[in-house]
Amino acid sequence: MTEDVFWRAHTDLPREAPGSEATTRLLLRLAGPLPSRPRVLDVGSGTGPATVLLAQLTGGDVTAVDRHEPFLARVTERAKAANVHVGTLAASMDALPFAPGSVDLLWAEGSAYIMGFDAALAAWRPLLTPSGVVVLTEAEWSSDAPAPEARAFWDAGYPAMRTMPGNVAAIARAGWSIRAVYVLPDADWDNYYGPLAARIEELRAEGVPDDRLAAVREEIDVRERHGADYGYTAYVLRPR
Repeated sequence: MTEDVFWRAHTDLPREAPGSEATTRLLLRLAGPLPSRPRVLDVGSGTGPATVLLAQLTGGDVTAVDRHEPFLARVTERAKAANVHVGTLAASMDALPFAPGSVDLLWAEGSAYIMGFDAALAAWRPLLTPSGVVVLTEAEWSSDAPAPEARAFWDAGYPAMRTMPGNVAAIARAGWSIRAVYVLPDADWDNYYGPLAARIEELRAEGVPDDRLAAVREEIDVRERHGADYGYTAYVLRPR
């Protein structure tokens, strides 16, 4: 099954979306002051590259949220290796079981698209304390006329994807203020796709047929051919 190959390709990858330690550190600085022991949620945490770093940098009560429990097990392993405590929760991001007004920092790298940008902004806002902040990264069109191949690829998985002006307008309509905007560099994409490409080659060497690997490889190929048409943008937001 293609789905089985997908999970085999993604097992134990360093990260599940473009990003880097440098970008996480930068975005945390842009988020501004936090309480001495903040409540932090990493929503759609994947294997926890940001989760563990956030625990180290904030000294807070950090919880990784993801529906894929093997990812959460990896978060726990990484936290133990880093000698920090991180809680884990297998839950849907559109029904987070936290009290209103209880979260100081909600972090979501490459995951808001799962429920949709607008829905995420609406669902997560009530969770924040009065001084709370959301940091998220979102796939965006950087061209008003992307290549048909790029459009077809993203429309298949995220037809609601917009340009930065479209998302900025949506943020304003939803009653948020923007503290910072940062377009992730190409190196952040390499941090995701480099290990994924290497894993695909390992699976090929193990005898997995190319036609089953093609679907996993497609996102890398589209990025190589049409990367100028889209990117990931980080938004640091506070409710108005």
